Amino acid sequence: MTIDKARKLLKVQVDFGGSYNRHSAQLILAEVVREHGRKAADDLIVELALNRVFDFVVGGDK
Repeated sequence: MTIDKARKLLKVQVDFGGSYNRHSAQLILAEVVREHGRKAADDLIVELALNRVFDFVVGGDK
């Protein structure tokens, strides 16, 4: 998955919010970590404010 595709998918999850979407966002970020590394996932967490929306932690597994 490209970073741009992950960004688009994560934006959809953010728009809906909720626990099911949090889980979906976790799966998307896991794929990003697997393909592009932790730094790429952390950048998306910051860029899309996933720490605020889903309580994700930069550099963590939450």
